Amino acid sequence: MKYLAAVLHPWACLVFLLPLLIVYEGGVLHYGQHGTTGLRGGADEWLRVGLSHYGLGQAWIAPLVVVAVFVFRSAWSWKSRPTEPLAVGFGMLLESIALAALLWATAKNFGPLLQEFGVPLASIEFQTPGAELVKYIGAGIYEEVLFRLGLYTGLVYLFRLVLLPGLFASLLAAVLSSLVFAAAHRGGGEFPAAQFLFLTFAGLYFTTVYITRGFGIAVGCHAGYDILAGVSVG
Repeated sequence: MKYLAAVLHPWACLVFLLPLLIVYEGGVLHYGQHGTTGLRGGADEWLRVGLSHYGLGQAWIAPLVVVAVFVFRSAWSWKSRPTEPLAVGFGMLLESIALAALLWATAKNFGPLLQEFGVPLASIEFQTPGAELVKYIGAGIYEEVLFRLGLYTGLVYLFRLVLLPGLFASLLAAVLSSLVFAAAHRGGGEFPAAQFLFLTFAGLYFTTVYITRGFGIAVGCHAGYDILAGVSVG
């Protein structure tokens, strides 16, 4: 199987995702034992709250659900799996870094770009300083699970059920899920319009990566961007 197609296979996504899940969940456990809290982001917490309503509140359930989805999908298409998953995984890592760097460069210039088009801006900082590496990885995993694998994909199926054309269903789902993604990042303080616009753009960017390059690279790109943004102001 050629590389460009191999990265879309659930087996390649699982091989790429497992180390990130282990680092994140192990990191949360390790730092939690040393008194560090707040490493689980909103998407992770929301997923766990939802699972807890069904009596599945144990810490290991959420990552198990994510792994189980890709184990099932891998088994379903086992005959077409990549024969060299580690080599494919290395390529996915390089792609993730490149795509994350592109989004980071865009973020650095997003404010001036909007001003160039006459959009009035307040003083905005897009990055979140001081967050730990573990938290960035977790955001990459669980925000992609919630907003791309869950919300975007679910909306596409819903729109197709009501007989919307395929391309229009995909575009509408991408826009709506990206708007929800942006709104979900609003904290308790000020939420400038330009920040909302950038986060919506970022949501569309991650959705495009998810559609064209698969879930694994979308996770890697998201986590990589968060790491670059955090390091740039840390």
